Amino acid sequence: MTGRSVPEWIGKTPDTPVPPRVRLRIFEAYNGTCYLSGIKIRPGDLWDLEDIKALCNGGENRESNKAPALKDKHKEKTARDVAEKAEVYRIKSKHLGLDKPKSRPMAGTKASGWKKCMDGSVVRR
Repeated sequence: MTGRSVPEWIGKTPDTPVPPRVRLRIFEAYNGTCYLSGIKIRPGDLWDLEDIKALCNGGENRESNKAPALKDKHKEKTARDVAEKAEVYRIKSKHLGLDKPKSRPMAGTKASGWKKCMDGSVVRR
């Protein structure tokens, strides 16, 4: 077991911002390298703390789930995380029968609400 001199920071809510002292600890833990691209973050570069496992996909707002990422790489990963969440939601909804098919009934069937008479005219059922 590795001994930590300070306890791990855990946010009270998913929206709780990471304090500056914790940002510095995380930055130093990754030796100032972008977690996503492996590029060294230089002074003046814009960077964020990235959730390794996105909060929307079940991650936690805690120090062990954070890593430094350059701003543009962070945006790309966030877009992928949101797309993954949407895909999982779509599949789960379909599996549970919550997502009704949006197709129209076949023309001429009783479900369509119209019928064709012998003289060729079309009337409501």
